[in-house]
Amino acid sequence: MTLADAGASTIRLDGRLIEYRIRRNSRSRGVRITIDPRRGLMVSVPPATRRGWAHPEPRIEAFLQERRAWVLRHLDGLARDRERVRALGGTRDGSLVLYRGEPHRLRVVPGALRGRRSSVERSGGDAEDELVVSLASGDRRPLARILGDWFRERASEQILAAIADHAPALGVRPSAVDVRDPKSRWGSASRKGRLMFSWRLVLAPPAALETVVVHELAHLRVFGHGPGFWKLVAARRPAHLADRAWLRRNSHALHGMLAPEPA
Repeated sequence: MTLADAGASTIRLDGRLIEYRIRRNSRSRGVRITIDPRRGLMVSVPPATRRGWAHPEPRIEAFLQERRAWVLRHLDGLARDRERVRALGGTRDGSLVLYRGEPHRLRVVPGALRGRRSSVERSGGDAEDELVVSLASGDRRPLARILGDWFRERASEQILAAIADHAPALGVRPSAVDVRDPKSRWGSASRKGRLMFSWRLVLAPPAALETVVVHELAHLRVFGHGPGFWKLVAARRPAHLADRAWLRRNSHALHGMLAPEPA
């Protein structure tokens, strides 16, 4: 499959000027629309070399007009998600961040430690949970990096624990496990047994993290997404549909965590 971004266009829907981006997709047979958490309304169409698709604008506009209620509803939802990101995910004392699916208040204590390594501890309180960041005098990392490193360590611990719990029951053994920060996926599996997971899963509820782990482990037995694959996933995670829906709804918030504070 090949993808090519053809740039941004606009259309007026129910009096609102809406921006969308056209993407050429070699697998497309017609017009398809999606809401990307980062880029907004995306319209996929066949390549320009496909007969009748050199100038798709009239088809796109007719398609969007016909589905304008769906488009506006989902764009409004995306706007609410982005507003939530502005309330969450700051990197200063008093900001709110997600951890294990729950908002935690950041409490930053400058100069609390000597040396080069700051520490992060979770503190549960009656009113709200906190992440207490004790800054070391010799630590030159920005707060976002300190928190990101701590989240990555917690993610590795929890992902490896979930693998240890589910891999034997599925009869698989990964050859390697990497924790990274991909832009568009929560996990992946290769035919050589290598698994990759996003550290941002640790920001989601533990059930969602566990479902992603089971999903990738199941790929070590069934590489596609046929009925046999979903049967394996459901056997270990009966509520996997709800977990996946949570990740879709909150993708923008999770990927917006730890964004730098504006100057």
